[in-house]
Amino acid sequence: MPFRMADYRLRVYRRFPNKRMHQVVIYLAKTESDKVYKTTFTTESLRHEFSVIRLWEQPPSDFLSTPGLLPFAVLSATENKVATLQLSAAAVDKIADRRTQSNIAAASAILAGLVLEKDVIERLFRRDIMRESVIYQQIKTEGKEEGREEGSQQKAHEIAQNLITEGMTLEAIARITGLSVEVVQQLQQGESENQK
Repeated sequence: MPFRMADYRLRVYRRFPNKRMHQVVIYLAKTESDKVYKTTFTTESLRHEFSVIRLWEQPPSDFLSTPGLLPFAVLSATENKVATLQLSAAAVDKIADRRTQSNIAAASAILAGLVLEKDVIERLFRRDIMRESVIYQQIKTEGKEEGREEGSQQKAHEIAQNLITEGMTLEAIARITGLSVEVVQQLQQGESENQK
């Protein structure tokens, strides 16, 4: 991370030499790694410093008092993550703007998944409000697309295996199914091994 932060700073400096910049790395999940305590990158005559926030060391009150920070409350220095998420959910329910409310609810549920079980999160956040979230919609859309892609690939493999059994050439199978010749060869080898 230190090298990456120095690299980012130099890239920004190259394009905008007069811009002031304060870099902050925010670590979400608690870890025992020493790396989360590093705040400088040093090599020969270059020294770059940046700030680090470890959420698990921050008081929950810092997050519970500001709507935009509510999703991070459950990751803070709290002994009772469920109780903190309950407070967060109650604060989300008080947000007047429906779209903001749904986006913050979805973000809260996603981040809570780092430290709590799904059933606890679902109990505290209403699905109907999260469904309106652009975050929820994007995840849902991407999941459908991935499912379709996996289904298409699986169907192409099945067709290829049937055509291998029929004795069609590898090139023709690749052309028909859209699979690469290498993948068809692997399927053919697998078919040969299964017949032994």
